[in-house]
Amino acid sequence: MKVLVALGTRPEVIKLAPVIAALQQRVEVKVCASGQHREMLQQALDAFGLRPNHMLDTMSPGRSLNILAARLLEGMDAVLEQERPDWVLVQGDTTTAFCAGLAAFQRQIRVGHVEAGLRTGDLNSPFPEEANRTLLARIASLHFAPTRLAARALRTEGVEESRIRVTGNTVVDAIQQAQAAWPAGIPSSVPAEIRARLEAGPAVLVTCHRRENFGAVMEAFCNMLARLSERYSELQWIFPVHLNPAVREPVHRLLGGRPNLFLTDPVDYHTSLYLIRHAQLVLSDSGGIQEEAPTFGTPVVVMRQHTERMEGVHAGFATLAGQDTLAIEEAVNTWLGDEHHRNSLRAKANPYGDGQASGRILAALLGKSVEEFHG
Repeated sequence: MKVLVALGTRPEVIKLAPVIAALQQRVEVKVCASGQHREMLQQALDAFGLRPNHMLDTMSPGRSLNILAARLLEGMDAVLEQERPDWVLVQGDTTTAFCAGLAAFQRQIRVGHVEAGLRTGDLNSPFPEEANRTLLARIASLHFAPTRLAARALRTEGVEESRIRVTGNTVVDAIQQAQAAWPAGIPSSVPAEIRARLEAGPAVLVTCHRRENFGAVMEAFCNMLARLSERYSELQWIFPVHLNPAVREPVHRLLGGRPNLFLTDPVDYHTSLYLIRHAQLVLSDSGGIQEEAPTFGTPVVVMRQHTERMEGVHAGFATLAGQDTLAIEEAVNTWLGDEHHRNSLRAKANPYGDGQASGRILAALLGKSVEEFHG
């Protein structure tokens, strides 16, 4: 059996790296990197020691989603013609995932969708991800749902039970794989400046990158962070700033030069996990961080109108605060003001996975029975 794994962004690499490692033990694996986010993609590939068999050149600044999709379809078609795999494996909801799945479907190659079934119910939130994953559900042969909630969403849309496997989220596998490589429990890649900030006092981690938070929303977030960093001056506010100019320009313009608010370039995956582990709180619009933080018992304030990851909210790890800065500040004040509540999270299991998702995906592709993840 030959499996082609398609990936194009940092989160896809993180969540597919442990799957690739599991597959390589039993089947022939080829990896195709789409180049959707080339700089941050390479950073993640290096973190897991991955070397793609195919590297496409599809993205450049200012390209529309339509041009990106056209180039992805053309590039993926050439790779499929060359490799002729039995399966194409995609992850999540990126334009890479959708186009790779569509290219495979149009060549009548089976598609396996990792992290299937996440839904907000709003095609504009997140955009275009909600549409990408919903469309993928119509063409995938196997749906690897991370949780029972995700599986329920697929059933509601009419996906046959026989095509759904509840695996847990592969990000938990990735965390375990990453931590196993940390000498003395500290990643060797953590920059000296970040180590110094963590030694200077308790920290709050901030990330923000989604399209729906660009423009006026991003500026409002920055003004809010300025207020919070002044109010909680004893805390170190650490903000790895996304490379997208729509994020970098307002963040550096409005937040640069504040003594306890450290703006840095995007950090590698090992450093990101280390920051989550040592933070008292995370403010983020990231989906992956919502899944990673529970492993370390770190609470998250989700700066989005909707989340497709309600498991963390239901389990008490996350607060869905929306885009309103007053609601976000209220959530921050609540978490930072209740040390007992924060500490209680450390005894809870991650509701998103148990570290066995990759093995379940391998078993399903080999036609074997899978003991489902129950959370």
